[in-house]
Amino acid sequence: MQNPTHSPTCILVTGGAGFIGTNLVRHLLLSDAKCRVVNLDLMTYAGSHAGLDEFLAEKWQSRYRFVQGDIADAGLVGKLFDDEHFDTVVHLAAESHVDRSITGPAAFITTNINGTFVLLEAARAAWDGKTGVRFHHVSTDEVYGSLGETGFFTEMTPYDPSSPYSASKAASDHLVRAWHRTFNLPVTISNCSNNYGPYQHKEKLIPHMIDNALNGLPLPVYGDGKNVRDWLYVEDHCQAVDRILRYGQNGQSYNIGGCNEWKNIDIVTLICELLQEYRPMQTGHYRDLINFVTDRPGHDRRYAIDASKLKDQLDWQPQQSFESGLRKTVEWYLAH
Repeated sequence: MQNPTHSPTCILVTGGAGFIGTNLVRHLLLSDAKCRVVNLDLMTYAGSHAGLDEFLAEKWQSRYRFVQGDIADAGLVGKLFDDEHFDTVVHLAAESHVDRSITGPAAFITTNINGTFVLLEAARAAWDGKTGVRFHHVSTDEVYGSLGETGFFTEMTPYDPSSPYSASKAASDHLVRAWHRTFNLPVTISNCSNNYGPYQHKEKLIPHMIDNALNGLPLPVYGDGKNVRDWLYVEDHCQAVDRILRYGQNGQSYNIGGCNEWKNIDIVTLICELLQEYRPMQTGHYRDLINFVTDRPGHDRRYAIDASKLKDQLDWQPQQSFESGLRKTVEWYLAH
């Protein structure tokens, strides 16, 4: 294994009270006793302290700080850089729900584009002339658009976003690359496939289906249910981001994927089977709740990630298959 290219000690995690952010903050604090983490989150509907309450306790106060605020607030962000002397930024904060981006795109422009600009400018000002710093931008495979029946997204795939959400993330990716090329800001970027696991908001497919099923509500499946996504257990994603932070090459992008292509209808069916195993319905089967609904506009047909660059160069690979990760996820939601 190559030598580290960066050694984080004080990390700003934006959006650290969201789904992936909560899991990443937990991972960073529990895996590296030398790291201090500052979590900046606006606490919109998708933010929660549920997974982070323990770190607000007195024993963690020297290593964890939560700040409620907007990444688009330049005054707040600049003051945090001045006060905390960050050497690392992991930028996760984003509006991320495709359906919401269709009905209300303005918030996606404000947060995903303008917020990223504010963070880049704050980092550029604070890190002028400094070494040992890194800005890592977490993005999505949705920036690449839709695949046909075969093929995979690579780091060289042209961008072709379909929704206001993916367009706003594509724009933020381009800003990060531009600040690296124009201002020599040390950056890395990751584009990840669909995440699932503990603490995910129930508007997303897997927790939404679990919640509806347990409450005896219809399980709405878009179109014919054959849209394909590559799925990644969230802890595997956190491990990958950590590898990129410490071993990634400046200016490089890395695709993160689980090598788990699944049709939506097959995911919903598997959830039904697991729930029937753990908490069987008194009459009938959870499959009886499946309800096909009108497809959403611009619904990409297939995503699939080629993560070989990350595996070959940084020695990362996912630890969970989709079946094992989904079982762990169902168990977690039943327990919580």
